Amino acid sequence: MVVVGAGIAGVACATELVRAGIPVEIRERARVVGGRMASRRFDDRPADTGAAYFTVDDPDFAEVVAGWRAAGLAREWTDTFVAYGADGRREVPGPMRWAAPRGLRSLVEHLARELPVTVNRLVLGVEPGPVVDGRPCEAAVLAMPGPQAGLLLDPALAAATRATQVQRWSPSLAGVLRFPTRHWATFRGAFVNDHPLLSVVCDDGDRRGDGAPVLVAHTTPGFAAGHLAQPTGAGPAIEEAVRDLLGLPEPAEHVHVHRWTYATPTAGPGGAYHLDADGIGLAGDVFGKPRVQSAWRSGRDLGRALVTRLRGV
Repeated sequence: MVVVGAGIAGVACATELVRAGIPVEIRERARVVGGRMASRRFDDRPADTGAAYFTVDDPDFAEVVAGWRAAGLAREWTDTFVAYGADGRREVPGPMRWAAPRGLRSLVEHLARELPVTVNRLVLGVEPGPVVDGRPCEAAVLAMPGPQAGLLLDPALAAATRATQVQRWSPSLAGVLRFPTRHWATFRGAFVNDHPLLSVVCDDGDRRGDGAPVLVAHTTPGFAAGHLAQPTGAGPAIEEAVRDLLGLPEPAEHVHVHRWTYATPTAGPGGAYHLDADGIGLAGDVFGKPRVQSAWRSGRDLGRALVTRLRGV
């Protein structure tokens, strides 16, 4: 049994398989686990470059979150963002948003700590059988955005191929900006409405709880689409837009831009996951709302379905 992709959906799927005693390999092409729950260290502190936070309203996911909280990895952050728009700045109440002091990637690492994950392992192809890179397996799960999964699938795997082709995704850039000092009015996170460049800005020092003068800005899909080839070139525009929005007098000391070609699902195949007669499974937040919780549930549910199929329980 092979799971390709060690984001939260792939890890949740593999967890169910391991609990049932089914041998599984998790292959991740990146150097670390986490997927779009990504964090990167700058000056020995993490900044979230993928998902900005997560919310909880599913009882089963709440149990997972309680485990993270008990381990000191997750904390309640805020239930209020501000919104910038044509009518100025206003507070917007909403659900409790959770953050991770060590970065959201640490949460996936915690779930994967006893799983057989191999990083830096690029998968080249999945053929009928299923066969992954020339090796037969009981089933294969591709826990990644559909456009990426489609590149691995042999066209003869028609059902899975169709499930990837109906998916639609929008891009984004995440800009991490470190300033000399904190010169912005107090806020935790901000929705930026009707802006040509910015969509969300988060106070990463507040999110981490260390007060560092670091902001993380997420761009609109339209702006990102024009900078996917050279994302670093978008740094000055992102910095200028953030400084203008928040009225910051000082330039940033450091700007890092991370490209997400497939940041957010905008259309999917429906259902909680995909599992077909060819033994190919697909999972992720494209099977639901674009949320961390949705990705976890999709992977968990696919894992349980595979246990039932492979062991008849």
